Amino acid sequence: MPVGQYIVPRAFFAYGTITERTLFMHCHRAIKQKFLDIRLGIKMEVTFMTNLNNSAEIVGLTNSEAKLLQERYGKNNIVPEKKESFIRKVLEVLKEPMFLLLLVAATIYFILGEPRDGIIMLIFVVAVIGIDVVQEWKTDKTLKALRNLSAPHITVIRDGIESTINSEDLVPGDLMIISEGVKVPADGFIIKANDLCIDESSLTGESICIWKSVIANNNNYWKNNYCYAGTLVIQGRGIIKVEKIGVETEYGKIGKNVYDAKEEATPLQKQTSTLVKICAYIAAILFLLVVMITYVNLMDYSFKDRIIESILSAITLAMAMIPEEFPVILTVVLSMGAWRLAKKNSLVRKLPSVETLGAVSVLCVDKTGTITMNKMTVKDIWTIKNDIKDFSTIMGMACEVEAYDPMEQAIIEYCEKNDITKDILFSGTLIKEYSFTNKRKMMGHVWKKDGGIIVATKGSPEKIMALCDLDKELKKDISSKMKEMSLRGLRVIAVGKMVIEKEEEIPRNLEQCKLEFLGLVALQDPPRETVKEDIANCSRAGIRVVMITGDNGITASAIAKDVGIIGNDNIITGDIIDTLSDEELREKVKNTNIFSRVVPEHKMRIVKAFKENGEIVAMTGDGVNDAPALKKADIGIAMGKRGSEVAREAADLILLDDNFSTIVYTVKDGRRIYDNIKKAIGYVFAIHIPIAFSSLLAPLLGIGSKELLLLPIHVVLLELIIDPTCSIVLERQPAEDSIMEKKPRNPNEKILTSNLLIKSVIQGFVLFIAAFGIYYIYLIRNQSSVEVARSMAISIIMISNLLLVQVNNSNKEYAYKSFIKLRKDKVMWSVIIATMVAIVVILYTPISSLLKLAPLTIGNMILVLLISVSSIMWYEIVKFFKNR
Repeated sequence: MPVGQYIVPRAFFAYGTITERTLFMHCHRAIKQKFLDIRLGIKMEVTFMTNLNNSAEIVGLTNSEAKLLQERYGKNNIVPEKKESFIRKVLEVLKEPMFLLLLVAATIYFILGEPRDGIIMLIFVVAVIGIDVVQEWKTDKTLKALRNLSAPHITVIRDGIESTINSEDLVPGDLMIISEGVKVPADGFIIKANDLCIDESSLTGESICIWKSVIANNNNYWKNNYCYAGTLVIQGRGIIKVEKIGVETEYGKIGKNVYDAKEEATPLQKQTSTLVKICAYIAAILFLLVVMITYVNLMDYSFKDRIIESILSAITLAMAMIPEEFPVILTVVLSMGAWRLAKKNSLVRKLPSVETLGAVSVLCVDKTGTITMNKMTVKDIWTIKNDIKDFSTIMGMACEVEAYDPMEQAIIEYCEKNDITKDILFSGTLIKEYSFTNKRKMMGHVWKKDGGIIVATKGSPEKIMALCDLDKELKKDISSKMKEMSLRGLRVIAVGKMVIEKEEEIPRNLEQCKLEFLGLVALQDPPRETVKEDIANCSRAGIRVVMITGDNGITASAIAKDVGIIGNDNIITGDIIDTLSDEELREKVKNTNIFSRVVPEHKMRIVKAFKENGEIVAMTGDGVNDAPALKKADIGIAMGKRGSEVAREAADLILLDDNFSTIVYTVKDGRRIYDNIKKAIGYVFAIHIPIAFSSLLAPLLGIGSKELLLLPIHVVLLELIIDPTCSIVLERQPAEDSIMEKKPRNPNEKILTSNLLIKSVIQGFVLFIAAFGIYYIYLIRNQSSVEVARSMAISIIMISNLLLVQVNNSNKEYAYKSFIKLRKDKVMWSVIIATMVAIVVILYTPISSLLKLAPLTIGNMILVLLISVSSIMWYEIVKFFKNR
């Protein structure tokens, strides 16, 4: 084909042979680029089409071509990633009330003619902002890593071989291979199709699935020879030549409209936001109160000085009353918790789901692949005529030529072990295919072979038997054998055939066939090794395990009994569910743990019934038919290895190893994450009380603004310690030993319960008495030792802060156990060492005078340590009596 003044081999437009490609790659780069432009339809439309169904040499793009094209067109992202500038993040931090107060305090210092204190205040402001920005940057980095882990993959043909790449790396001209369950990642023309059926309802709104072909047969906007990004492959396979990627796709156009849509806050975020607002309102009221009291106490000052001193005193209280750490806690703990889960093969797609994990009370699982190994093997065969070879041949011919279903793979493997190879099975011509559907529950292939026409079928024994002319005695024998196999936990399917003389006599659908019943084949998918122990762990944790399967009830019951699911003799089938109203089903699910012969609609109704009964439901699934139930459940859990793309898209969690044990670990860590959020919030209240009460009580005792225990600069100093302690150290706290022996938490439970609030207030008040008491005693004895009194009180708060984390790790376990669990944790040791170093620096270096502090004697420091331990460790005595 001519390209300008050059001649390009016609074979290239059929993605020519490797030899031709190699020759062409030595051409001048300009020629190559010209060809590339034409081939992709950039500068002219290429209408030449090769019959790829008969071509064995489909090589697609080369990796170098793909690289060049990605430089030109960018990544295949439907919606570009939102990026915020550093300045924007800083401004977001500065909008917080806490930082506005800091800036006001710094301004007042400059007005008072104390620029040194103002500069120090601004330095601390920068430091605190730095901590928040760095933590947000780490969170963004973590979320980006999670997005990379969850990036959808697609199989493409490059350099003549199939390879799996991230969907975002697709480029125009790529040949992508799609099959059942795959979500199409780009727009493109179909160049090869095999029973390809696609659900385009996400784009068109029409529920009817579209059968695709290479040749266009309609003039509508939505073409039948074209695939669109965001649609779902329901059946078959195909090879697609990518034409559009990213925002240029039809799906991408929709994505542009939702790009700027704001995400709604989660219940937990709303709760923490409400707490911060309430504290801010209280702070505002107390701020005005302190201003008035201080103003009255400073009668000897000028009006200007009285106003400035009053505001300065009140700012300290306001800063102490606003727990701005709450948003930090929520963001850091959830994102880092999700990252930890990802390292344990449980990928969290939606961060808010982490908070729901601890409340799961019902776990609905599929039998195949979740409880079992998903490695089917043929365990037994029973035939009517005792002709194993004929039975095996028909059984194999009823399978797909390219078997991807584990059951079909096991059947083909069985045939090959018995010298019935694929060449023998599929040596004829496939004339017609009767596809398997949930309603039909059987499938068949019509083969023209050795001069005859044979219909080979397999499927549910009940459905196959209905198409056969069987006498009562034979039906009784078949049913008896089916039951015997099923009681052994085997999956039983029937095999039938029909011989046809002429092609004109081939029935239009499988239900019109008159079959000869050949026999039964029993397959086994053994349970996973650890699943029995995992189910026992769930029972101890108050989590009810429910099996929902498409298999028959007898097989499901046998497996359930083997792995320890209680109530394995009480089974509800899909047919029974069809006869039940929603109210009746709600009653039935209260005492039923096994549901068999179910279809997607049944799964949805079962999940809905559990939720209406007040349960928090987690649902596992891997197929396209599981997607609605995964979406309906409180927590949808998709299988990462064998799961379809649509199942992963609908899920909140993805199990990267498809292991039931990972589900148990995920629930356990979800409980740990929620517990740590509660502990962190309780800690924030406790540590803020001595800061707030010190600022509130000082004006009432007539203490001047310069003699206050905590000046604004000291509050900022403490915030530098509180932020990393509550967000990083508490996030790393391990789960309590008894965490999986408790019942699931009430989903309506508030994050700050009355018990937690009372405990935090008492702990904070005791710490306040300890710190303020030593400060006030020293201040009364010697008015000139305010720096020493302040230094002792601040040191008590800083040391007690470290002890408070260990003590509050559990309401039952002692602090030393918490410390032992984290004795090798580098982060915890870093915070401890950093706090000790900070005490030394602020007390025993020239910085102490800048901070209005003073060095402490050895005796004073020993007293500080004793008071710190006493003010916090008393709660260990409370634990002792609780444990008794």
